[in-house]
Amino acid sequence: MDRRSFLKGSAAAGAAAAAVAASNFPAPAIAQGKIEWRMVTSWPKNFPGLGTAAESIAQKITTMSGGRLTVKVFAAGELVPAFGAFDAVQQGAAEAYHSAAYYYGGKHPGFHFFTTAPYGLYAAEQFAWWAVGDGEKLQDELYAPFGVKAFPAVNTCAQAVGWFAKEINTPDDLKGLKFRTAGLNAEIFRRLGCNVVQLPGGEIFQAMQSGTVDAADWVGPWNDLAFGLHRVAKNYYTPGIGEPSATIEMGIGKKHWDELPDDLKAIVRQAAYSDFQEGVGQFIVRNAAAIGTLVNEHGVKVRPFPDPVYKALGDAAESFISELSGGGDDILKRIVKSYYSFRNSSMAWQQHAEQPYLNIRAAGPKFAV
Repeated sequence: MDRRSFLKGSAAAGAAAAAVAASNFPAPAIAQGKIEWRMVTSWPKNFPGLGTAAESIAQKITTMSGGRLTVKVFAAGELVPAFGAFDAVQQGAAEAYHSAAYYYGGKHPGFHFFTTAPYGLYAAEQFAWWAVGDGEKLQDELYAPFGVKAFPAVNTCAQAVGWFAKEINTPDDLKGLKFRTAGLNAEIFRRLGCNVVQLPGGEIFQAMQSGTVDAADWVGPWNDLAFGLHRVAKNYYTPGIGEPSATIEMGIGKKHWDELPDDLKAIVRQAAYSDFQEGVGQFIVRNAAAIGTLVNEHGVKVRPFPDPVYKALGDAAESFISELSGGGDDILKRIVKSYYSFRNSSMAWQQHAEQPYLNIRAAGPKFAV
């Protein structure tokens, strides 16, 4: 599969599914100055951290607006498939979605960077780039032809490489593996010889159990435990390099966004910001608890890839991003430059701040309490 085919695949499937579903959507309620939005999502209903975040932001908007703007959440498959959320909003079949931009990278490769990118920004940096740097301005420009306005609405923090049926000791061990992954990470592993498979999260367990895939990444310990992935593999490699964090966004049809009065626009924005920060807190706490459960109760082997594997991934990532930007249009070139320039600037400070502090803390007193 070549790079263009890879980037276009998931978008075509999602668009077709959303088009079929569009005619079946009920019209939104607009009465006596009250607005109801239908928000379609890419997550199973009430799935920890993602499905629950969709419900959370919907409730915040409804409560903060005093009921003037209510948001009704539809889980993946209830109205459109998991990968059809963006298309449903683009086509006017729903007012909002809760999903990851990189699922729709086939529309334009720039979408990926508003979720994550290889060797990229961790959660706080990703938000800072979007809210304080050039991220929002670039995303508005990129999404304008699709009629969508988006906000970062949760972040999973650093993600694992994933679950592997066999141990990985050298880059050659990746060759021929059927690996479920997503985003730009998929192309990097493809370059190392993996056969990349793209699946919604809800299909991963069955795919691993049946042997449809040999390895899979999903999110991290909390979400992976919830899906029971430890029951089909015991080799859990972390950290990943393709998703140093992953932003989930709330996207809104631009027409519906523009129709809101300023106070409701402010409420939507602040609800998204609040859920982003709350989501970071949830993933920090829940991942810490879940990794202990996986190791102590289920015998999972948690470890990083060997250094030669990370070196091979880094080489593949650098060449791929260079090719992607070099062959892209003007907006893609500007997104890539902005994203990695922000990363490099932040790293210049972080090497004197969080990075060495975490090393010092790890070697410091244990404070057994």
